Order: sequence, then C-alpha cells, then structure tokens
Amino acid sequence: MDDLLRFLHARYEVDCHAYAEVAHRFGGAALLDSHLPMLDLVDMLAREYEAMDPADQRFAGLAYALRVLAQSHDEHPAYREEWRP
Repeated sequence: MDDLLRFLHARYEVDCHAYAEVAHRFGGAALLDSHLPMLDLVDMLAREYEAMDPADQRFAGLAYALRVLAQSHDEHPAYREEWRP
C-alpha cells in the first residue's frame, strides 16, 4: 500500500502543477475551481490513511476507496495492476 500512496501523492503533485500551468496560460480559473478541490480531497484521504491505525474500522474501506481512485491513473506507466480493487 505504501507504493500506492506514493503513486497517488506523485499524481497529485503533477496534476496540481498541470492545472496551475493551464490556468496561467489560458486563464482557466473555472477549471481550477472545479478540479483542484477533488485533487485535494484525494490527497487528504491518502494522508488520513497513512495516519490511521490499522485497527480503525474505516481502514479497509479507505484502502479500497484509494484503490478505486487510483484507477483514474491506470494508463500511467507507474500504475500497477495489483492496485485494482
């Protein structure tokens, strides 16, 4: 799961920089307003999972949710099939 979390954090960083570049070049504030909050929420979930005690009742469900969310990057060369839920 550590590899999946590193992957998600890396995608978050890349996506944030890409959206900022688009907004800077083309004035796409609406694009930023609609997508950045979702990126932030996925990153927040990944950070919560990292801090969570495995005995927490939500642990397995959050792990599953992160695997589902990671599928949005399944065409990225670093994505691993074993991460699929």
